[in-house]
Amino acid sequence: MNLADVLIRPVVTEKINIQTEKQGRYYFIVDRRANKLEIKHAVEKFYGVSVKGVNTLVLPGKSKSRFTKAGVISGRKPARKKAVVTLASGETIDLYGNA
Repeated sequence: MNLADVLIRPVVTEKINIQTEKQGRYYFIVDRRANKLEIKHAVEKFYGVSVKGVNTLVLPGKSKSRFTKAGVISGRKPARKKAVVTLASGETIDLYGNA
């Protein structure tokens, strides 16, 4: 798999920001076919940091339905994979572009 296709986007929430400050963990939405080694190499290449560990989890797709004039429309959201990347001590990633 091409390393440019592995990382889709970073996840930024208040809870994740707290973990980033205290433990040096960053969360990314990644390609479902990517393994931990590919995720590690992609983060090291794109952000220029050393990765201490990678944990992954697959979030299952959810059923969604809504009521419209035509009746009930139901569908399914796709499943996605999330990666928790722990960096070596002293390393940071600038996700906001504040140089």
